[in-house]
Amino acid sequence: MNLNIIKDVLFGVATGDALGVAVEFNNREVLHENPVTGMAGYGKHGQPPGTWSDDSSLTFCLAEALTQGFDLKVIGQNFVRWRQEGYWTARGRVFDIGGTTARAITRLAAGVKPETAGDDDENSNGNGSLMRILPLLFYIAEKPAGERFHITEQVSSLTHRHVRSVTACFIYLEFARYLSIGMKKADAYKSVRVVTAGHLASLNVPRDERRLFERLLKGNIQDLPENEIKSTGYVLDTLEASIWCLMTTQSYREAVLKAVNLGEDTDTTGAVTGGLAGLLYGYKSIPEEWIDTLARKNDIEDLAARVKRAGYKEIKN
Repeated sequence: MNLNIIKDVLFGVATGDALGVAVEFNNREVLHENPVTGMAGYGKHGQPPGTWSDDSSLTFCLAEALTQGFDLKVIGQNFVRWRQEGYWTARGRVFDIGGTTARAITRLAAGVKPETAGDDDENSNGNGSLMRILPLLFYIAEKPAGERFHITEQVSSLTHRHVRSVTACFIYLEFARYLSIGMKKADAYKSVRVVTAGHLASLNVPRDERRLFERLLKGNIQDLPENEIKSTGYVLDTLEASIWCLMTTQSYREAVLKAVNLGEDTDTTGAVTGGLAGLLYGYKSIPEEWIDTLARKNDIEDLAARVKRAGYKEIKN
C-alpha cells in the first residue's frame, strides 16, 4: 500500500472533521451568512482549532487495528479504549459520541461478539459506521466483491448492523476504491452506478433497500440543487452529501468547505467528504495551514507509516 494513499485517507478525514467541529449543529442559513473558510475553534464543543472528533478517533482506531492484520476483536477493543480511556482522541478526552455507537461500545466492553454489537433496527441508521469505515479500503481493496461486502458488513456491524448502513459503507468504499486506482471522479461515479449497483443486486441486498439509494445509483447526484441535499446524521444523507460535494467542486479545499457549510452534522459531512477528496486530490492538496493546525499531526503521520509497514499491497485496477 502506497504511503501517500494512506496519508490521503487519514489526513483527508481528520482535516474535514476538524473544520466542522466548531460549527456542528449550526444550520445552513447561519453558515451561509457566516461561512467557514478555514480552521476555527470553540463553538458548541469548546475545542481549540484543529481538534477532530469521534469521526477521526474511530477512523484511527480502525487503522491502528489494521497494523496488526484484520481482527474484529482488536477493532472493537480499540473502540472501547477510545470511550473509556480517551485512546486516539485529539486532546485526551471524548467530547462527542452518538447514541447508537455508545450502546454498541457498551456491549463490546461487556464481551459480546463484535459482529453482533451494533443495533440492527431501521431506526439505527445514523452515520456512525460510515464516518470511520474508510481505512478498511487498505485491507479489502483487492478482494472479490462478495468478500469486500462481507468484511464491510462485519466492520459496520460493530456499531451499525442494519443493511442500510452496511450498504452505504459498501458504496462509499467502492467509490473510494475507484478513486484510489487513479480514476477521475466522473469515471469513478459511473463505475459505482453501474458496477456497484450490480454487486448490490447479486449480493441479495433487499430491493426496497436498494431503492433508497436510487438518487445516487440511478440519477446524477451532482445535478441536484443544494436545497435537495440534506446534511443530517442519517447515513443516506451523509453519503449523498459527501458525493455531491465531491462531484460539484474542483479541489480538496472547495469540497470540504462546501460540505461543512451545509450545516447540521458538519464534522461528519466534512470527514466523509474529506476522505474522498483526499484520495482524489492527494495529501499535498490539503492546505498546509490546516495540516499545521491539526491536533496530533505527528501521531497521524506515524500511524500512516505503520499501516504501510503492515504490508498491504498496492491497489490495482
